[in-house]
Amino acid sequence: NMADSEYMKGLLKEAKFELAPLLEDSDVVIINTCTVKTPSEHDFFHTLETIRREHPYKVVVLTGCLAQTEPQRLKEYCIVGTSQIHKIVSVVEEALHDNVVQALETGEMPPLNLPKVRKNPVVEIIPINRGCLSACTFCKTKQARGNLRSYPITEIVAVAEKALREGLREIWLTSQDTMCYGFDLGTNLAKLLQELIALPGKFKIRVGMGNPVHLLKFKEELFPLFQSEKVFQFLHLPAQSGSNAILAKMKRGNTREEFLLLAEEAKRWIPHLTLATDIIVGFPTENDDDHWQTLELVRKTSPDVINISRFWARPKTPAALMKQVPSEVIKHRSKVLTDIAENISILQNERWLGWTGEILIDEEGAEKSQWLGRNPSYKQVIMMGDFQLGQWVNV
Repeated sequence: NMADSEYMKGLLKEAKFELAPLLEDSDVVIINTCTVKTPSEHDFFHTLETIRREHPYKVVVLTGCLAQTEPQRLKEYCIVGTSQIHKIVSVVEEALHDNVVQALETGEMPPLNLPKVRKNPVVEIIPINRGCLSACTFCKTKQARGNLRSYPITEIVAVAEKALREGLREIWLTSQDTMCYGFDLGTNLAKLLQELIALPGKFKIRVGMGNPVHLLKFKEELFPLFQSEKVFQFLHLPAQSGSNAILAKMKRGNTREEFLLLAEEAKRWIPHLTLATDIIVGFPTENDDDHWQTLELVRKTSPDVINISRFWARPKTPAALMKQVPSEVIKHRSKVLTDIAENISILQNERWLGWTGEILIDEEGAEKSQWLGRNPSYKQVIMMGDFQLGQWVNV
């Protein structure tokens, strides 16, 4: 979604629209939406209602996954679908003429070489594929993004080369599921990564979230590439549950044992790996034993980062029709897992006490003269002083 927003801003700027710093200064408000979680959906509709009430004369255009999947609910608004972001300028112009246009076609891919206005001037975000190959029963994003469609390696490398020539220092490979990249083209993420590593210059690559079921197919090719100094030793692999019974109902495609194997092999190849994972607490029919197995999986793998989501029944998904777990039970289980996750995080970070090495500064801090950098394992380092974005610093 962030990459899509960068592209849409770039196209609008190229068409001589001026990006307003504040909502109050704008004539047109464009909202890019996410449909992963129910709270995000509630926030969106609350935001939309507030804008309509407080700024009734502003033109509103909706984009993103929620707009793609709920066009009837939003039929009074102009909509740019997830595969139509390259048409943002024409849709905005129609909206300014009070015409309601909904560009929802899914048969084409937005070009990768569109102009963009980056959120971070030293980070190049490249969506390497759109859609996925999974059919998770809890996910509504598949309805918005569809089946897997990958960009050719040559196109991705060309975008990365251009970014490096412009002085960017970080490349984020992102998609709904990076681990199934290229399966529709007869290639895979490892082969793409090899091509990017071969590019000249000093830069870092961050591999985005990917599902275990697909990584199993080419792990021997991928893991050694994380030893390159150009690749952050960071792996985001969602477990979602430690119970095989729940994984089957989620239609994740992998087992608990296979996730444990991947985590073990990854840490063997990448000793200083930062492992991130996602857990859904309270999936329908989850009992105490299922929850206990998830806690055991977390203890065994000790992920540095655990994104914990309480289960929300997303409309039009199979999981919404299953027997739901009481909310008070979900709340309690979430609290237990959160406490464990915080303890693991502290223990993992304590391993870095006394470390010396090079970091890349890629973000300004919230306070004056505060800068945020990343070490080779993508651990965040906070510094005070006179620095600048894209600078390499020994700490």
